[in-house]
Amino acid sequence: MSGQTPNTLEELSIQALLRNEALAISALEKLPWTLFPALFKDVFNGRHTRIVKAMVAAWPFPCLHVGTLMKTPNLETFQIILDGVDMHLKREFHPGEKLQVLDLRNVHHEFLNIWTGREDGACSAETVNERPVVKDLPRYALRRRHLKVLPDLYLRLRLNEEQTCFLQWVQQRKDFLQLHCMNMKIWTVPMCTVKEILNVFHPGHIEDLELNVAWNVSKMAQFASCLGKMRSLRKLSLKNKGQNTFRLVYRTADTEKHISKAFAQFSKLHCLQHLSIDDIFFLKDHMKQILRSLTTNLETLSINNCEMSRSDLKYFPLNRSLRQLKHLDFRGSEFLNSCLQPLGMLLENVAGTLESLDLQGCNMDDSQLTDLIPALSKCSQLTEVNFSYNDFSMPVLKDLLCHTANLTKMSEEH
Repeated sequence: MSGQTPNTLEELSIQALLRNEALAISALEKLPWTLFPALFKDVFNGRHTRIVKAMVAAWPFPCLHVGTLMKTPNLETFQIILDGVDMHLKREFHPGEKLQVLDLRNVHHEFLNIWTGREDGACSAETVNERPVVKDLPRYALRRRHLKVLPDLYLRLRLNEEQTCFLQWVQQRKDFLQLHCMNMKIWTVPMCTVKEILNVFHPGHIEDLELNVAWNVSKMAQFASCLGKMRSLRKLSLKNKGQNTFRLVYRTADTEKHISKAFAQFSKLHCLQHLSIDDIFFLKDHMKQILRSLTTNLETLSINNCEMSRSDLKYFPLNRSLRQLKHLDFRGSEFLNSCLQPLGMLLENVAGTLESLDLQGCNMDDSQLTDLIPALSKCSQLTEVNFSYNDFSMPVLKDLLCHTANLTKMSEEH
């Protein structure tokens, strides 16, 4: 006798449907809802495109989390999903049975555990053995309902086929969709393309934004109007792809006006918790404008590969938005032989919260490290520090280790 576990009735039912495509499609209206998730996963992975389209059109739950199944880009499969959604939106049925959320994000969920949803697109376990009885609503109510679409956008160099297809689909149906792109990463594309994309996606729904473009003062000013509308933004990362570009900046009245205009938009980001700025060379002498515009308590501040003057440094300990920092990263930034006592004062301000400090490759010398050591010894929550690729003598390094030896949570020192 075989030791294999026999198939369940559900598995046998799904196998029977997969052997007869026409039967599977015709049976969808009467198919028990509990069979939908497992059947959909099998037909999706098996590329049964006609059944996939029909199942999307007949989807009985508020949420369809298809992104977790789309591990590798496939234009044909993606188009089938969108065609099925179009069919679903055109169907004549009760609003209570209508798909409310299309989740295209590649989230780490087990598909079979997330087949019902709530208004915000999250999932909940509900009893779905029977289709609910819903009262008839007038036809105009059907037309006014919108489908909430949750994509993530990761764009590098240019739009791929799936992204182009999706954006065209969205633009043609913008009156019927609510587009909530919470995570957006855009690399090495022209600023005009960035603005076009941001015109498609509602900026008020973006929570995590990373822009890696060839920044200059005028581009920063162009981006400012978009940035001010991102009222839900929690994490902002601005990186300069042109790391070897000519760095001479002529200070003119227009330059100062553009920079002030751009950084003034930070005051509208009332949810911001993580700010990262990398290799934006024209920030020198403008830390005051950035820091005084912050309105929230940051958890992470990362300013990498930038030059900071003595006047820049003095504003860090004065800023109340930095009083609860957990992560401070100045990797690759240079302090131009400045005294680092203001930075030491900032470390004292965050001694009860700071968990990581990165000053790798800052061209620091003994006197600058000495300015920081007393404050470092008070940072009771520190787990990791990085002082590598600086110019320290052995006696000063020994002094540093003596002061950090009593930090009980410290696990890693570079």
